[in-house]
Amino acid sequence: MRFPEIRRRAVGAQLLMVLALGTVGSAIRNKGCYTPDWPSLDSRPLPDWFDKAKFGIFVHWGVYSVPAWGSEWFWWHWKGQGAPQYQSFMQNNYPPDFSYADFGPQFTAHFFSPDDWADLFLAAGAKYVVLTAKHHEGFTNWPSSRSWNWNSKDVGPHRDLVGDLGTAIRKRNIRYGLYYSLLEWFHPLYLRDKKNGFKTQYFVTAKTIPELYDLVNRYKPDLIWSDGDWESPDTYWNSTGFLSWLYNVSPVKSEVVVNDRWGVNCSCHHGGYYNCEDKFKPSTLPGHKWEMCSSIDKLSWGYRRDIVMSDIADEAEIISELVQTVSMGGNYLLNVGATKDGLIVPVFQERLLAVGKWLRINGEAIYASKPWRMQSEKNTSLCYTSKGSAVYAIFLHWPENGVLSLKSPQATSTTQIMMLGIQKDLKWSTSPSEGLLIYLPQLSPSAFPVEFGWTIKMTGVK
Repeated sequence: MRFPEIRRRAVGAQLLMVLALGTVGSAIRNKGCYTPDWPSLDSRPLPDWFDKAKFGIFVHWGVYSVPAWGSEWFWWHWKGQGAPQYQSFMQNNYPPDFSYADFGPQFTAHFFSPDDWADLFLAAGAKYVVLTAKHHEGFTNWPSSRSWNWNSKDVGPHRDLVGDLGTAIRKRNIRYGLYYSLLEWFHPLYLRDKKNGFKTQYFVTAKTIPELYDLVNRYKPDLIWSDGDWESPDTYWNSTGFLSWLYNVSPVKSEVVVNDRWGVNCSCHHGGYYNCEDKFKPSTLPGHKWEMCSSIDKLSWGYRRDIVMSDIADEAEIISELVQTVSMGGNYLLNVGATKDGLIVPVFQERLLAVGKWLRINGEAIYASKPWRMQSEKNTSLCYTSKGSAVYAIFLHWPENGVLSLKSPQATSTTQIMMLGIQKDLKWSTSPSEGLLIYLPQLSPSAFPVEFGWTIKMTGVK
């Protein structure tokens, strides 16, 4: 990575940014819509495709996929923290003068087939896919002119990974999102701003804002998943200025969705939908649209060679997280890490395909659903969703006596009950102490469409 070149371009970049922001400001004034402040930006209605989607797939893929050890934060743990285990790993496996930049040419994506990935994500039932366009290491998965010799066109794959996957994803009518880290751990301009207490914006004007504009204009993403905001305020990142342009005059102004990571105090307060924190699980029904991001590898977002089976979420854990998230009004974004060669390893494929198989039977209770008046039964693993006049009860453990007791729904004279995947109505009764009693089908295990996570559909209940 040749940082001197970045420094030479910085002054010119700042001038261009001043001109660009002036043009954007003029366009916003002419449109008279969302102004660059949080009260105005937060008033924008969230495009409804996102709430209907419910399930997406997250992909972490970058130069960290080459050492593929520890986590995607490899460079920081090795050079930023000087963690002993990372120091030892490098000493035992690489020459003494080996730098992180030397991993770049080994990030080959040699076996990367965008159509194979897209087919897998379609089979998994995903309605949107979010790819890491740039992580905290600064390497861009598209030919960014602001990341000279540290992007996927100049180094490693020698191809536009963001563009190639986007084309394949959209052929299958799946929404396409891009993850973008605002900060870069070791970029000299970022370190300069950091040293200045973020009172200067050399990095933002030379790198962050131009790249965000480039991503939007070039790829027209349906979603921007911002990250790397935790060290500095939104004013440093010029977040409100960028978002006002995005919402008013960008080519995706009507459909684009963003998250809440736009400054140190923004998470769970400002932006589009809320992430709040990684693997966020609210205890009560949030009043704002949110997303729970989780990873099949419980200990890492990027692919790592030192993974063991106990680190991998099983099918039941994933389905349980999906159901609980959707019952609370959230979207579920499930992550996989890809190898340096561009492969999604079989165990990750198996988990994604298991989700797709489950959704083919139970998707009616997930996609475009809404939280019901009760999100779950107390002290049980049963969750509710709703759609129109239908109420869905999704239970994760089969009752030993074959009778499902529901305390929350109240039966009426028009009540009808069935199980998704079973083509007949179920018998039911009511009890003052047990509530609504549903007599589950008495079938052999092989006759059930799914092995766990069964859905009861009820109409005519209140």
